[in-house]
Amino acid sequence: MAIRLVVVDGQPLARFGLTRLLEAEADIEIVGEATTAAEALGLIATTKPDVVTVDVTLPDGNGLTLARDLRDRWQALGIVVLTSNGEDDVLFRAMETGVSAFVPKTSTLLEIVSAIRHAAVAASSFTATGLADAFTRLRASRARSPLSPREAEVLRLLQDGLSVPGVARALHMSTSTAKTYVARLYEKLGASSRAQALMTALDRGLIGLRSA
Repeated sequence: MAIRLVVVDGQPLARFGLTRLLEAEADIEIVGEATTAAEALGLIATTKPDVVTVDVTLPDGNGLTLARDLRDRWQALGIVVLTSNGEDDVLFRAMETGVSAFVPKTSTLLEIVSAIRHAAVAASSFTATGLADAFTRLRASRARSPLSPREAEVLRLLQDGLSVPGVARALHMSTSTAKTYVARLYEKLGASSRAQALMTALDRGLIGLRSA
């Protein structure tokens, strides 16, 4: 039986190209296309696909936020994140979200199709192109810095003067989760306030003087 697929991408040309390429696959059936997160939710509820591909950047929001919403609503749905941004932090954020696969748009058609097939049979099992290399870079980064990539991101946002709710909005997470990250950041830096955390981070070379 063919894999029922919905494609979510705000760029018409990219969406057209992907659907036309996937239509040539005998085991994949395109059952719908959406340009926005809002449109995707209704379409998925109606068509009940096996897998959905989601672009990270959508006209009405972040694709990872949509992916988290989809995972909360449909545990068995395969979710493949496609992105033009192949940075490691985006990959790890996608993994935290609970998607099935993360694939850069620069990947080959075979890699994209393989990710879709994986998502159809193992929705809760994460796979990504270059995952092993990303973990190698993460371990090297942790050896240089006590902060995780997400904690370093939180630190940069605190440098920019964002409040905890502002951090939550910027990273598409709940306020309670943002508070947890800030608390963990303070603990690692031995700080009890934003000013102390920034000064300690500056002293350790974790941030630059300009931002501080």
